[in-house]
Amino acid sequence: MNKRWLYILLSIVLFLAEVLIGAFAHGWLRKYFGDVLVIILMYTMVRSVLPRIRRCGLLPTLLLIFCQIVEGLQAWGFVDKMGITNHLLRILIGTSFSWIDVLCYGIGFVPLLVWEIFAVRYPKRKATL
Repeated sequence: MNKRWLYILLSIVLFLAEVLIGAFAHGWLRKYFGDVLVIILMYTMVRSVLPRIRRCGLLPTLLLIFCQIVEGLQAWGFVDKMGITNHLLRILIGTSFSWIDVLCYGIGFVPLLVWEIFAVRYPKRKATL
């Protein structure tokens, strides 16, 4: 299986996990684990489209910055100030800032960085005779 299909499969599984967490989970699983998984989901989605980004740590870092910008927009009240009333957009963008969310994105960033170090920087080399 090539890397693109692996990332597509992982994206589907993570997306379904996020939907199930959003629909049925309670407590810490809903409050925190969904935010940890969302940065990993975004990573697999981008990798399924752009599997050959080689600069180690670049993609996870950009995604962490993106997540922090979104949290900053939530702190500013972006959806209300822009008059966004679409329910799905309000859910996707978010309506309330939380330092815990920022921490959860950072926690999700760590395994991505480790993955990048071992899978992207040092990919398996084909054996030569």
